[in-house]
Amino acid sequence: MLGTRLHHTSCMTCLPAEAAGATLIEILVALLVVAIGLLGMSALQTESLRLLQSASLRTQAGILGGDMLERVLSNRLGAALGAYEGGVAGLNLGCQSLAGCDAAELAGHDIAQWQAALQSSLPAATGIVCIDSTPHDGAPEAAGCDGAVLDSATFHAVKIWWDDDRDGVAEKRITLSLRL
Repeated sequence: MLGTRLHHTSCMTCLPAEAAGATLIEILVALLVVAIGLLGMSALQTESLRLLQSASLRTQAGILGGDMLERVLSNRLGAALGAYEGGVAGLNLGCQSLAGCDAAELAGHDIAQWQAALQSSLPAATGIVCIDSTPHDGAPEAAGCDGAVLDSATFHAVKIWWDDDRDGVAEKRITLSLRL
């Protein structure tokens, strides 16, 4: 043992000739798997953000629809007169002062304020208040309001359409109805 000399050998000589370069291929495959996983995660994040935006718009539409139903409830005389169904929207400063306004003017004022809130809160939004026995139908261009009164009950429907995917077409709808 005293006369033997230890030789330093490199790692490449430890591996068989057919295994040379295998670790480089393994690293490249691992990088490819990680890259595909990261692309999948980014697609998942993008879809999550899109759905979050859609839920936010639907929530805002529900809040605005509820606001209009509360306005109809607080102005029962205007609702009974039919002032909300196809009523002329127009801001009336008298409705915001002590002088007041009549039920039909208040309905027009309510519609004008509501339409302004729709336009500022939802993309390409349209909305209508109508009497409808089948409130879950219609489209922005034809609201599907039949004006029918069933069993001496009047159903006031608030229908709101908006552009959920921002393609210029208002395809999403929420409908709330109230029986007076």
